[in-house]
Amino acid sequence: MISIRPTEGQDHDSLLRMARDEPLFSEVEVETVAELLHDYSHLPDHNGYFFLSALDGDQVVGFACYGPTPLTEGTFTVYWLCVAAAGRGQGIGRALMRRVEESVRLTGGRLIVLDTSGRPAYAPTRAFYESIGYARSATVPAFYAPGDDLVIYSLPLTASGQAEPPTRRTSVA
Repeated sequence: MISIRPTEGQDHDSLLRMARDEPLFSEVEVETVAELLHDYSHLPDHNGYFFLSALDGDQVVGFACYGPTPLTEGTFTVYWLCVAAAGRGQGIGRALMRRVEESVRLTGGRLIVLDTSGRPAYAPTRAFYESIGYARSATVPAFYAPGDDLVIYSLPLTASGQAEPPTRRTSVA
């Protein structure tokens, strides 16, 4: 059975190994995960970053990193979501995201935003976010590099922590 809890010191090596083993993460991205994990573990305010670990028994099989978005009111950003290759397709990513949503709601958050790459290799990632209710909110062409778009997803939260139904946008001419 999968359990989710705030990341603890003994999880660090597993989280970093998982990030290194993820073929979509570059070396710089893995170094960034390490820096954020350091801030989370060593600074009293975590420098605004929070980590959750997913465990199958005593084995770490996934993690999420999120935090309040600077200069916003109640907006939180999911910075990283990673599930070990052997654990994919078992609901671990979904469980991590639901726990992030619950934590955000409990701290007064009203909106979750995350972004990913538009490269074809990230198609399963984008499909996952869409399957759990995140709306594709924007695309910035060639953001990361030529041919590599930034794709932004969002999820508004209600007071109960449930996703708000999508609103229909209309334009006024």
